[in-house]
Amino acid sequence: MPSTDAARIDAFLAAGPWAVVGASNDRAKYGNKVLRCYLQAGKTPVHPVNPREREIEGLAAYASLSALPALPRAVSIITPPEVTEAVVEECAALGIRHLWMQPGAESAQAVARCEELGLECIAGGPCLLVVLRYRE
Repeated sequence: MPSTDAARIDAFLAAGPWAVVGASNDRAKYGNKVLRCYLQAGKTPVHPVNPREREIEGLAAYASLSALPALPRAVSIITPPEVTEAVVEECAALGIRHLWMQPGAESAQAVARCEELGLECIAGGPCLLVVLRYRE
């Protein structure tokens, strides 16, 4: 069941690598802030995923999770809800079990699908930026 409990958040953050699906080069967007938050917190390796970018914050960007050089253990999702639904399916197909849908990325369908697939899903709760105490 999707949750925002501390144990689920701790498990998500326990070990990488991580990926940020919806990472952006626009420093005003949350996709960029979440990526920078991982870097600030020393949570590496972290991989930006965005099919329209080649590099974000000095890191190679990848078109999809399947294009990454190594599979992440956990994925932060900062995409429109209809894209999030596709990301859930890609995570399941690749065996990625820990997903954190950042506020605004969730959809009832994506959350329900995580439940059906037995994925560890954080949704409907705090943003990673709050949990890791991101600062500009």
